[in-house]
Amino acid sequence: MRVGIIGVGLMGHGIALNVLKGGFELLMMNHPGNQPVDDLIGMGAELRDSPAAVAEAADLIILCVTGSPQVKAVMTSSDGVVSALKPGTIVVDCSTALPDSTVKMASLVAEAGGNFLDAPMTRLAKQAREGTLNILVGGEAEVLNTARPVLDTFTENIDHVGGVGFGHRMKLLHNYVSIGHMALLAEAAAQAADAGVDAQVFVDVLAKGGGAGAALERLRKCILTGDSSDVPFAIGNAIKDIDYYREMVGGDTVGEGPGSRAIADGVSRAIGAQADAGHADEYVPDLARLFRR
Repeated sequence: MRVGIIGVGLMGHGIALNVLKGGFELLMMNHPGNQPVDDLIGMGAELRDSPAAVAEAADLIILCVTGSPQVKAVMTSSDGVVSALKPGTIVVDCSTALPDSTVKMASLVAEAGGNFLDAPMTRLAKQAREGTLNILVGGEAEVLNTARPVLDTFTENIDHVGGVGFGHRMKLLHNYVSIGHMALLAEAAAQAADAGVDAQVFVDVLAKGGGAGAALERLRKCILTGDSSDVPFAIGNAIKDIDYYREMVGGDTVGEGPGSRAIADGVSRAIGAQADAGHADEYVPDLARLFRR
């Protein structure tokens, strides 16, 4: 099976590295947004100049781009994946995208004779490089079974969460909870610092009680030392994911959509204000500093 990858950024580079380590041939789309790829080329990866050129040669194509607009562009442009897709090719979308858009992309792939899985990731770039990502897969079980040998190279856990679109739906639910927890904790840490509470005491008390959990562990170093490098996830990406969640829930104001999003609206305002103030490229743990008076 020849594997193509479009989007060799922080996450995509780790995926590509482990696909190569797994013994698969790899084709990468050349793009200025890629991380340096000399190491991958040294391992045998080949560059292609367009999504269509990747699709012409690959049996399975991994998309690892920012969101729904980028997925649509890669898939449907004049030199996009769909224009050159071979019958039977599997497209695996590891991006974070809107479920409705995902269903449309899957339909286009099916019309071209291919198969589609939405398989967004949880965990961070460190785990991508280590080959221990979690992925949430939407699509047919048979297609997942065919793709699994490739997916196994860069994952620790593969959860089949439903049909097409449910992978992205579950990812938005996951990221809403994860980002929401970190935003809440960052605001509390900022209040503690403003009040003169010792940072170590703050962390220790939370760790022994109801504040314990993944969010605290991810923000621990930043709260104690100001170093946010443990979670290299930009505030701009966080607001994108929260707003995708809000769009998925629906409604312009609380009560107009099919479900409640009152808390999500609050998280969006809090994080969005920091992005609007010029901090979009800083990391989510930096909110513990940015929320201070």
